[in-house]
Amino acid sequence: MNFGVLKEDRRLERRVALSPAGVQSLTAAGNRVFVEQHAGLLSMFNDTEYVAAGAVIVYSAEETIARSQVVLKISPPTNGDLSLLGAGQVFFSAFHLVVSDRKITEGLLAKKTTAITYELIEDNRGSLPVLQAMSEIGGQLSIQVAAHFLQGEEGGRGILLGGIPGIPPASVVILGAGTVGRTAARVALGVGAAVTVLDSDLSRLREIEHHFHWKVATALATDVNVARAVQFADVVIGAVLLKGARAPHVVSEEMVKTMKAGSVIVDVAIDQGGCIETSRPTTIDDPVFIEHGVVHFCVPNMPAMVSRTATVALTNAILPYLHSLGESGIEHALRLDPGFAKGACTFNGFCTNRTVSNVFKLPYKDLQIHLASVLPSSQN
Repeated sequence: MNFGVLKEDRRLERRVALSPAGVQSLTAAGNRVFVEQHAGLLSMFNDTEYVAAGAVIVYSAEETIARSQVVLKISPPTNGDLSLLGAGQVFFSAFHLVVSDRKITEGLLAKKTTAITYELIEDNRGSLPVLQAMSEIGGQLSIQVAAHFLQGEEGGRGILLGGIPGIPPASVVILGAGTVGRTAARVALGVGAAVTVLDSDLSRLREIEHHFHWKVATALATDVNVARAVQFADVVIGAVLLKGARAPHVVSEEMVKTMKAGSVIVDVAIDQGGCIETSRPTTIDDPVFIEHGVVHFCVPNMPAMVSRTATVALTNAILPYLHSLGESGIEHALRLDPGFAKGACTFNGFCTNRTVSNVFKLPYKDLQIHLASVLPSSQN
């Protein structure tokens, strides 16, 4: 199997889709890997490392795509990428199609591309291995970011998260008790902040309390509880996730208006539309804006801030699926692993993700039924 690794737009993304170690693993198994020149530089991986791992360096996106059966990227394909794709190619990316431009989905369907979105791939336990890795990074970074912008240079309140003797710690409110929320709570507690976690699932809140030995306050995420919590918060972390769907607005604009001047919102859910009504996407180069006196940090690809760590984590998570593709091809890999198949949003000109089909009013086709019809019965 031929794999291609595209270079990202340095203004928007600093990660690369595959580390040299991942390349070495694939080439050792008999695959070929083409890496666009300088693709890894922002993650501190140079072309020499990729060549030593067995990659072939190519000098344009056009050549990378043309020589590859499977194309790897972090950010969604551009119109230029789509124009270069041939029928039947596989494209891995963090598509986030439900909050993307409809034209991207239409382009993938027109090219009969198999679009595998990282954030929907499941393992045999029903967990999301790629998303979990990025969420662990995002959870840690959310507190680091909050601590930085809580300082006074860019509109923050000018306070420490942990406080000192005689001065109470900052109040950190975390909306969501999933991977991002749990990781953020761990880091916030580690620096001495006062932490409150809200979630709509009582069982998750019980897990949080037991996990942190009752050092974290918890509350059910009703409108009344959320409104009260954010009013007195110094930091609000938006960590709400609905698998494959747009995040709901848990915090309204009216709630934001009641927050302290100089308090900080870090909306980690912004890659799925954001769970704070006043949030809008920002970039790593220009990460914050102030709305109603509150500092908003809303970078959709937050893990790219630690691009090397994130690249290695992504490679670790996706490598088993790439090996499966190399060994058996896309149809059999998807047929043999239903969890992997859940990451496929388009296949052979059909929309195979029900949420995407509902959002864009596109015909839906069940992938497993489709695969059963196209594969010989002896190979099903």
